[in-house]
Amino acid sequence: MKNFFESVFNKFSKWISPALLATILAALISGFILFVPPIHGLADNGDFYRSILSNGIYRLPTSYSQYSDYVIPKFGIMQYFNENNISVLSSQTIFIQLALFLNKLFYSKTIFTIQFMGLIYYLFYLGGIYLLTNAFVHPFRKIRNYFLSLLIVFIFADSAYTLYFNSFFAEPGMFVLMLYICASIISLARNVYAKRWPMITVFFVSTVLLITNKQQNAPLALSFSVVALGVMFLPHFKAKRLATALGIVIVLMAGIGIYKSIGSEIVGANTFQTFSHGTLLETGDPTKKIERGGVDGQFALMRNENYYSKDYATLDPSSPYVKKHLMEKTGFAWIIKYYATNLKQFNNLLDLAAKDITAVQPRAVGDFVRNSGHKPREQVKYFTLYSSLVGAFFPGKYAFDCLLAVGFIAVYSVGLYLDFKSDRYMGILRFFLILGLMTIVVFVPIVSIVGDGDADLAKHLFLIPISLNMALLIFVSDLINHTLWNTKGDKADV
Repeated sequence: MKNFFESVFNKFSKWISPALLATILAALISGFILFVPPIHGLADNGDFYRSILSNGIYRLPTSYSQYSDYVIPKFGIMQYFNENNISVLSSQTIFIQLALFLNKLFYSKTIFTIQFMGLIYYLFYLGGIYLLTNAFVHPFRKIRNYFLSLLIVFIFADSAYTLYFNSFFAEPGMFVLMLYICASIISLARNVYAKRWPMITVFFVSTVLLITNKQQNAPLALSFSVVALGVMFLPHFKAKRLATALGIVIVLMAGIGIYKSIGSEIVGANTFQTFSHGTLLETGDPTKKIERGGVDGQFALMRNENYYSKDYATLDPSSPYVKKHLMEKTGFAWIIKYYATNLKQFNNLLDLAAKDITAVQPRAVGDFVRNSGHKPREQVKYFTLYSSLVGAFFPGKYAFDCLLAVGFIAVYSVGLYLDFKSDRYMGILRFFLILGLMTIVVFVPIVSIVGDGDADLAKHLFLIPISLNMALLIFVSDLINHTLWNTKGDKADV
């Protein structure tokens, strides 16, 4: 019997590599939910307008609300001059324009179907899954490598991630680009490809696109610059170190550029929501606290209110009165000073963020199309076991996240030391990748709370679960391949 199974496995592994297996499974699992009618995706919570109007897409008139309850499968394509300026600079436009091109080529020049948006992300996603799996398992086709490929599918084919593809949110682009970023660094570390420059190019292009995908991603330029430092340690690389240094400068400039592109209206919205969803939360009587900061206590009535309010607002956030007496007084310096004198409140907000880390699948919007027999805002349960398990058992404490980050950094600092001492580079690249991922885990919650309070907090923290999952995969891969602290077998000769 043992010989029979070995024979079957040998024949299977001859034709299907671990990377190909992961790609096929991810294609089947995600393709079913995205493209088999009735399709699934994410409904609009009001954020779509920022990306669709500037790209010549508009809502078709309906007799029902197009927000939150159900996925809207069809949109209109503008036929004349588009008077809407680009309100938000974003690399997401590249993905949308590719989807528009395919839609006009194969479907319609007047009606846009959301499935073409899903198709673009789907194709890039499958490429990322293949590169990532190949980076982890190269060059072996042993049982443990097939196990690792199944683990990658279990984690990254989870519908909590792939549902985003059929939407106009920025998150699917971030998810896909993170796959390419990590796959390129791991490929370089494990010497998967004979030439290094293609993976280095993939890393820097993907990084710039991710940072410019969303304006809240600007601080990530620092995290990915840390990751890029590892590339400088590649051997026989002197001629290209200058190009790598230039790449790091471009990454930092991308962060600065996307931050500078934030319009005054968005700055005002963030400032207001930092106050209403941050400083006014997690405290019994905020009136006295804000008065000590020089802000009129009456503004405490604006707790939990949004800048773009769908219901009645206590005061119009965009009114001259609010701008003069609140917005001009509660800038970045005021927020920092407030939290510095209210550390317990700040810690409570960080714990709130820690609880939202596992909320990858948005709960406030539906995942089904209208007339599919499902209730408004009903959530998909198909292939969500991993995200459900993490949501149920992962501790919602910021201190735990920090300890976990310190643990990963400490473990991989040993590999850094040993490889640096032995003139190897796998442990060095791997350490800087882990360090960059852990800076995302530790600092993104702080930036999110200071920058926008708890408004849309789960979406602001989207990269944290991806970073933790990627670190977990690296750790498991090193355990089963016995390369956690001994990378001798992976030393390159070229």
